[in-house]
Amino acid sequence: MECTYRIIVVGIGPGSPDYLLPIASRTIAAATILVGSQRALDTFASINQVTRVIDKDITGVLDFIEQQLASQDVVVMVSGDPGFYSMLTALRKRFAAECLTVIPGISSVQLAFARVAEVWQDAALISMHGRRAADDVLCYHPGYKVGILTDTQHNPATIAGILLAHGWPTTACVWLCTNLSYDNEEVVRATLAETRSISGFEHSVMVVKA
Repeated sequence: MECTYRIIVVGIGPGSPDYLLPIASRTIAAATILVGSQRALDTFASINQVTRVIDKDITGVLDFIEQQLASQDVVVMVSGDPGFYSMLTALRKRFAAECLTVIPGISSVQLAFARVAEVWQDAALISMHGRRAADDVLCYHPGYKVGILTDTQHNPATIAGILLAHGWPTTACVWLCTNLSYDNEEVVRATLAETRSISGFEHSVMVVKA
């Protein structure tokens, strides 16, 4: 399939411009049509760009992109890396891969593992943001390591309870990482048992190591 114009999906990293790749910065600055979350648009958009907020009306966002694509490229900003639980999934369902250019970004999960000086090549990386992970991914086995995206329903306290029910030891080490890359970044270390009593950290990265 030939595409005269392209959708350029740009990973903007965890949020701070310090973690934006140079090629991503140049692509965003050169965009005529820029799509992204309100926070991303507030951070990176200029007054000369036509913008569209990614909100709960995903179909409406996709319709807007398709309309603009008839006459020009469209740049879509996604948090973290496009390949890890992002708008790229919805874009692939509507548009052919040949019409997409993807610029990677630094995932919040990558940054969380970096903050605690842990490798993530041997970790299971999952999201419990708006979803429940499969039991086989949650079950404990010796030496297991996992990085989890949390939300208000599946917050760290709730996830800790789920992991304990799946055989994880109470002494397993947990790092709760929130607001990564921002001035109010916070990283808290606790055991899995202690995490059951910790409130907050609804939108964070939870690193758990047996």
